Amino acid sequence: MLVEQIWTDNPLRNFHYLVACAETREALAIDPFDHQLVLKRAEALGWKITQILNTHEHFDHIDGNQAMVAATGAVVLAHANARDKIAGMNTGLHAGSVVRVGSTVELEVLDTPGHTMSHICLLSKTQVPALFSGDTIFNAGVGHCHYGGDPDVLANTVLSQVAALPDKTLLYPGHDYIVNNLRFTLDREPNNSAAAELLQQVESQDPNQALITNLGQERQINTFFRTQSPEIIQNFAQLSPEASPTEVFLALRDCRNSW
Repeated sequence: MLVEQIWTDNPLRNFHYLVACAETREALAIDPFDHQLVLKRAEALGWKITQILNTHEHFDHIDGNQAMVAATGAVVLAHANARDKIAGMNTGLHAGSVVRVGSTVELEVLDTPGHTMSHICLLSKTQVPALFSGDTIFNAGVGHCHYGGDPDVLANTVLSQVAALPDKTLLYPGHDYIVNNLRFTLDREPNNSAAAELLQQVESQDPNQALITNLGQERQINTFFRTQSPEIIQNFAQLSPEASPTEVFLALRDCRNSW
């Protein structure tokens, strides 16, 4: 499996992805909002885009679809329940669906509601797995729930489904928010040395060559995975020491909304 992470350098700090088969050079474009940038990269690499996948229906993930289809003839895939929200969608996906790219790439669909209720992630079927997480999980953070989402549902998705994935799973999120997210982690857990060290490393990084974390690292630096940290719990006056992971997650998500 070949993966190309594409930094858009726009105010929303989007990442787009091309996932290609090394044998056939066919490629899947994930959330190609800046379609021109994605098409240019595919051409430079000699890859043929045959499919487009939207992780969810927000404009900054789907607005490049029609131009991409016009240029390539690719088919559009997304959550089955997003059909009335994504114009021109061809294939509706469910939990357990498999997206095949060329002759060698298989990506398992995870139904991951919370940021929106029609959100999917893709998990690669490779020796080192990779999660294309859209706006469910970011480096050191999670998505908001302002536009069609639900924080309780997001908590369940992250704490039960994503947290169960192996430490070695590489993380490919939909946006680059790592610096602000690490600062929030340190605001909630000032003694988190792993987050402090990583912040120093990435504060001046070039997003065109962004750090790729894995879920093992996220468990150390992403406050939304650290819901059993005594320091985090103590920093919320409204939480008891026996607060459940879901209660801590929701307190963190609410705090992050206004932080």
